[in-house]
Amino acid sequence: MGTGSDQAITESGGGIRRRNCFCTKDDFLPEESFKSWSNYANALRETPTRLIERVLTRSGDEAELESKSRSQHEMKKTLNWWDLIWFGMGAVIGAGIFVLTGLEASQDAGPAVVLSYAVSGVSALLSVFCYTEFAVEIPVAGGSFAYLRVELGDFVAFIAAGNILLEYVIGGAAVARSWTSYFATLLNFRADKFLITANGLAKGYNQLDPIAVGVCFIICIIAIRSTKGSSRLNYVASIIHIVVIIFIIVCGLIKSDTKNYTPFTPFGVRGIFKASAVLFFAYVGFDAVSTMAEETKDPARDIPIGLVGSMVITTTIYCLLAITLCLMQPYQNIDPKAPFSIAFKAVGWSWAQYIVAAGALKGMTSVLLVGAVGQARYLTHIARTHMMPPWFSYVDAKTGTPVNATAVMMSGTAIVAFFTKLEILSNLLSISTLFIFMLVALALLVRRYYASGVTTNADRNKLIVCLLLILGSSIATAAYWGLSENGWIAYCITLPVWFMATAGISIFVPQARNPKLWGVPLVPWLPSASIAINIFLLGSIDKDSFIRFAGWTGFLLVYYFFFGLHASYDTAKELERSKGWKNNIEEGNAVSSNVLKHASPVASGN
Repeated sequence: MGTGSDQAITESGGGIRRRNCFCTKDDFLPEESFKSWSNYANALRETPTRLIERVLTRSGDEAELESKSRSQHEMKKTLNWWDLIWFGMGAVIGAGIFVLTGLEASQDAGPAVVLSYAVSGVSALLSVFCYTEFAVEIPVAGGSFAYLRVELGDFVAFIAAGNILLEYVIGGAAVARSWTSYFATLLNFRADKFLITANGLAKGYNQLDPIAVGVCFIICIIAIRSTKGSSRLNYVASIIHIVVIIFIIVCGLIKSDTKNYTPFTPFGVRGIFKASAVLFFAYVGFDAVSTMAEETKDPARDIPIGLVGSMVITTTIYCLLAITLCLMQPYQNIDPKAPFSIAFKAVGWSWAQYIVAAGALKGMTSVLLVGAVGQARYLTHIARTHMMPPWFSYVDAKTGTPVNATAVMMSGTAIVAFFTKLEILSNLLSISTLFIFMLVALALLVRRYYASGVTTNADRNKLIVCLLLILGSSIATAAYWGLSENGWIAYCITLPVWFMATAGISIFVPQARNPKLWGVPLVPWLPSASIAINIFLLGSIDKDSFIRFAGWTGFLLVYYFFFGLHASYDTAKELERSKGWKNNIEEGNAVSSNVLKHASPVASGN
């Protein structure tokens, strides 16, 4: 795989050479540490020193913006706020609402699943505000990776980046498998009709889905060809999708029965929050819109309207759909795989299940498409820093899209979709997403209240103490919720500590930086609440999902210590040297110009 170019292309931090259709080692490991085995051995010996340096080093807004030049070609600025609203809705309204609603209503929340959606929606909306300020100030394709790199440093950004990539792969795989279920329903088959059972594989991974692989391949081709073309296709799919949703709500309420809403909370408050943690999956995808900031014509205007607008509309739609489903059927009878289609069949409108299935397919196609666009841009920006091989950062001159990153990410999505069951995917996805959203909210507080050379040591220490108290009290609240069935005493301690720590930032720590174009309201309360809610929802997720999350994070650390750390370290040092040379040249030119200016009267004989 290559670019088909015969030229050698060199960039700061390492050269990327492309000849014909071949890849060389320099496409993946061009840095000094990997030039020879002795260099690599020296790099490994310096791992502790380099790690400390990268943990303490933060990037800057200008550095992230300048990194766009490492993709050889710029992405085309073709999107406006209207595009972003539809991208946001297309990214979010898909498998979550059409599949997980039935699963969580029947097993965890009952009719109170509408409250679960409301809690998840509030948490997502708080995160949207945090994302929006960053996306306006740093309009690059890196999304939350770039934001965390600027405020929390390379190491935290990389751990988050790995989970971002996992989030997209798992999210796309879950949607692709749901696509197969609704496709079977559309053809009047059982939801698992097209799955192939492989008895030799472990349970949960033995239902093979070849149709999901085919769908991923088609989406990959569309995403590679054009961002604006993807936007137009998303328009069409999303409009059809909204029409079908209106049909479901109106016709479903016609066939509703209020008796089905009793009991409202059969699994109690704990069930509502447990469902909310899983249903957060239904809101995953809006962060993909922030990765399109680099392709947005007017980020300061378009991104706030696009992100916040799409999230408010989506949350309203989710709550209405959840109410409708639970009014149509008793929660015990809701089908977990294709709930809305089966609900219409149960009330005697069998013909309507085909309309629902077709609309769900359109919606999930949009989710896959926007996910493919977003995940490739994340990987592109990560590769620009050389934490991932720079081969992934290539942007095609003709299409203006990151071809290599798109192809690799969608291939990974297809492989996971082929093997893995939806329930496993949804829980693991929620952990990654909540973890990242919590970090972005934390980064926003750091951005507002700490700036090197501006914040005094005393104010910095106050900020650190308050942030640790916010995190500690939030974790304690979530842990107590997870371990204690009926206790309440600990909440009388943890919640006031969170409140006082947030108030401490507001009262005792002066803001070091004000947003230039658009800012989050109610700082520090809004981002602090985002941290608390995201951590609380993490406490409602099952143990096995945390084990898988820990395993993936362990793999990321191994990769980082052996490759990513040294590649990014070399790249950063190369950039520092380049800037030093540039500054010296500029200073030399300035001195020469000044000398000539003062010497010119003498030279002219005056």
